[in-house]
Amino acid sequence: MELISFRTPGLGDQSYLLVHEGKGVLVDPQRDIDRFLDAADERAVDVRFVLETHLHNDYVSGGPEVARRTGAELVLPAGAAPVYRHTPAFHLEEIKADDLTLRPIHTPGHTPEHTSYLVLIDGEPVAVFSGGSLLVASAGRPDLLGPERARSLARLQYGSLHRLAGLPRAVGLYPTHGEGSFCTTTGAGRFTSTIGDEVDGNPLLGIGDPEGFADRLLAEPMPIPAFYQYMGPANIRGGEPMPAVGIAEISAAELPAAAAAGPPAGADGDDGARARLVDIRPRTVQAAGLVPGSVGIELTDDFGSWAGWLLPYGAPIVLVAEAGQDVTEAVVQLARIGVDSVQAVYRPAGGDQLGPGYELLDLDGFRQRLGQPDVQLLDVRMPNEWAQVGWPGAVQRFVADLASEGIPDELDRRRPVLVACGSGRRAAIAASLLVRAGYQAVVLSGAGVAELT
Repeated sequence: MELISFRTPGLGDQSYLLVHEGKGVLVDPQRDIDRFLDAADERAVDVRFVLETHLHNDYVSGGPEVARRTGAELVLPAGAAPVYRHTPAFHLEEIKADDLTLRPIHTPGHTPEHTSYLVLIDGEPVAVFSGGSLLVASAGRPDLLGPERARSLARLQYGSLHRLAGLPRAVGLYPTHGEGSFCTTTGAGRFTSTIGDEVDGNPLLGIGDPEGFADRLLAEPMPIPAFYQYMGPANIRGGEPMPAVGIAEISAAELPAAAAAGPPAGADGDDGARARLVDIRPRTVQAAGLVPGSVGIELTDDFGSWAGWLLPYGAPIVLVAEAGQDVTEAVVQLARIGVDSVQAVYRPAGGDQLGPGYELLDLDGFRQRLGQPDVQLLDVRMPNEWAQVGWPGAVQRFVADLASEGIPDELDRRRPVLVACGSGRRAAIAASLLVRAGYQAVVLSGAGVAELT
């Protein structure tokens, strides 16, 4: 048996291709399926099954398209009931291909229909794909379907984790969610483990009753990315195949027309129909000057998640990129979450007029600015981060709320706003929102609130 993993760091997820004697089993593939099919082709693998552990909340599945292109059998939890053709996976009702057996195990909690898959070769259990159930040192969140169902799902998650913990200790554990995923309840560590290692070291398995377990999982709820609400319905319907990633380039003269549709940002009646300008250049470049009205989200692994969270879902997008910067990665990351609305890319040239930027400082420089009179402090971390490490005197507003709710009333446009988060990533995004609203922003980059206090 060979197990090939495909990590998607920006979503904190991992897909898998299990290969045994020329037969392939693909688990939880994302929408950009060519990377999975290329790996199968390189090994002359016949992809026989595509397994989905649940209706994903964080991306559009590529499972239906893989099944269409390869002829593989598409297997989903029986309770998922999507509209497209599939094989329903019932609890312990085995699916066989010669000496390879897939045994579905109903593991509700992350979602009601969630199903893990135990892999047996010649009757011996060797691996389990646990999706968003038992994770490495953690568990999948039970609150993504709303607070009304969160406690009930948390109690179910308790039973699911212990059901998986009862498998033989040597069985490999291969979850879909891991470090960096907004689908985990705590900071998940490595992506893979064994049942034995989790029994010995996963703190959630040491909680002795369902109610205490639910209390632990729900004690410090994290925000839910805004785009998550669209993923479940998309995966019930079956998403469209990946679009072409080629994007037209426009000049400064063409930019106003490209961004002109609909009312300006923040205006009454803004329905999300107008184009959004999204600056993907490095923050060091953004700081020197932004296109007026743009949101700065530099292109890193988690660009798609932040863009999906901060922008109206499905609104037209015009990217602002550096000369020579490859925008393909930005388009792919957006497409993974079903956003296929990138219209064009604008690359500012030397003579193009840009608007104000923001000040970007390292830790020492930022500390010096803290000592100056009339500065204001803005903490754009998540509420659970505020609770763990405070920043005395700072106005608190999570960066996603800054985009949806606006700038806090306590902040004065006439005075500089010093912005910090955990590393500078979110603070730079917040700075672009402040600049767009007419504020002077100063960003702590390369460090965070913990280093200031």
